[in-house]
Order: sequence, then C-alpha cells, then structure tokens
Amino acid sequence: MPVKRLKEFLDSHNMKYVTISHSRAFTAQETATSAHIPGKELAKTVIVKVDGKMAMAVLPASYKVDFDLLTKATGSGKVEIADEEEFKDLFPGCEIGAMPPFGNLYGMDVFVAKSLTEDEEIAFNAGSHRELVRMAYKDFERLVKPRVMKFSVEIK
Repeated sequence: MPVKRLKEFLDSHNMKYVTISHSRAFTAQETATSAHIPGKELAKTVIVKVDGKMAMAVLPASYKVDFDLLTKATGSGKVEIADEEEFKDLFPGCEIGAMPPFGNLYGMDVFVAKSLTEDEEIAFNAGSHRELVRMAYKDFERLVKPRVMKFSVEIK
C-alpha cells in the first residue's frame, strides 16, 4: 500500500494524522532515531505465521517478539517469523519491511502488543523506508480492530 493509498484510507475515515519524512532507514530503531520519535512510540510490523497463516505482530520498535508468549496468547500450535520471500508479494506498492500495520486491508489478523497501547500516539511505516504516519493509538485501534495481547519484551 503506497503512502497515497494509506492516506486515502485514513482520509475516508476522517482520521487525524501527520506524515513524517525522514532519511532512509531500515531497522525500526534507526527509523525512530531518524524521525526523532521515541522507540516505544514507533510501531513496527513483524510478519509472522500462526499455524501457517500470515498475520501481523505490531509492537514498539524498542521491543522484540517473544514467540513463546505469542504462541500462548494466540492459542496456536506454532508461531514463527515469516520469510520475506513468503510475504513480499502480499503488500503491492510497499517496500519490503515498510508495510503499514493495517492487516485488515490485506485480510490478515493483527496482534498488537499490550505495551503499544500505553502510548497516546503511535507512528508507523507508511509503505516506504522514508515516510511515517503518526496518529492517535485509539484511532488506529478503531480502524484495525487488532487483538491486544502480551507478546513482546523490551530489547536490552
């Protein structure tokens, strides 16, 4: 979903948001630093396979997925990180690793780390490694309707 399509979706729902351009960055922590956003407020999207089905795990940039916690929280038999080759074609117009956390637009379940819900606002990749969208977490939650659960641990 290129930035334009994401903006059109947000506009069609009368959402308030801002876009933030930043220098090219690839890791979530680099993006947070480049955009001058605390790592806890930058939502990163990790594509996982839950019993073989693609899903999005969305968590703060300063955290990592605990796969044991995610497996228990989802009640699944197996949760693993998806390989880029397996999902690169699922997000047309998006750069690999920069897909926005709107799994509802791609027919994917979205799991949000409880730690992310503590933020009043979140920012996330908008389809490229150079642009973010920042909006109220409550608005994001209203649009995406994610399952909120504890599955992340802070990176030390």
